[in-house]
Amino acid sequence: MGGSGNRRAKGGEIRVKNKAIGLNFIDVYYRKGVYKAATIPFIPGMEAVGVVTSVGPGLTGRKVGDLVAYAGNPMGSYAEEQILPAEKVVPLPSTMYPVVAAAVISKGMTAQFLVRRCFRNYHMTMVEPRHEVLVHAAAGGVGSLLCQWANALGATVIGTVSTKEKAAQAKDDGCHHVIMYKEEDFVTRVNEITSGKGVDVVYDSVGKDTFQGSLACLKIRGYMVSFGQSSGTPDPLPLSALAAKSLFLTRPTLMHYNLTREELLETVGELFPCITSGVLRVRINRTYPLSQAAQAHADLEGRKTLNLLPNVRMGYTADK
Repeated sequence: MGGSGNRRAKGGEIRVKNKAIGLNFIDVYYRKGVYKAATIPFIPGMEAVGVVTSVGPGLTGRKVGDLVAYAGNPMGSYAEEQILPAEKVVPLPSTMYPVVAAAVISKGMTAQFLVRRCFRNYHMTMVEPRHEVLVHAAAGGVGSLLCQWANALGATVIGTVSTKEKAAQAKDDGCHHVIMYKEEDFVTRVNEITSGKGVDVVYDSVGKDTFQGSLACLKIRGYMVSFGQSSGTPDPLPLSALAAKSLFLTRPTLMHYNLTREELLETVGELFPCITSGVLRVRINRTYPLSQAAQAHADLEGRKTLNLLPNVRMGYTADK
């Protein structure tokens, strides 16, 4: 069972029987202690889709049988059932399969706030047609969605990948230029592609291995968005290092961009239509039973998933 045991939902809470559970690199960070869980032991997992099985007293707007999704806190989605704050879950459109939604909600909401709300350059505009964007791990779960979304907004998208297979996917996802970082220096190639100007914004989820190069790729008053560290935590950076080009640097998290119910609904209000309309394509090439969560983590860390939005599910088929 895991999760909530037999505890009943209290006021403001709902009990959810999970149908599909998302797998994310943040789960690895918590398991390894890179991010510190509030309590030990803990149940990992930051996103899931399930069916409401009970509703706390006095709660309106939710009913038993509703299909809902959530991403972010409280952690603990690696369980058959959960008790969640009702304000943290969103209704799932009837046109979306649970496995698709579980695989994409956290990554998709991350992509949404990164391209639509996090990057605000000195003209106070979000990503738009005149911008040049660099996306590291362009075939990754979030990277794939970032490339698709930035391309749909008209930006010129440059992506870095490690293999020819991933390069083909990045091209398919709207990358105008794909850099094989194991074969060529990405800073040199970005300089060539941008005629020495640099890019407006870098989306870097890799961390230590790319951080300094990412800063070098930016144009004057460029925007560095460091939102992950799959290769390790970047080395400390003196503030004066940003002065050479008057750079902006941010280390955002999804939770801080969905502090209110209104922000959450705004985010999924953009995300879900982009998926159902085909603007964003969700690829799923692998699923795991919950009992194989350890193997799922090993595959994710070993880059064996091709980052096609893998998810952990528990014996349910997508059409149920």
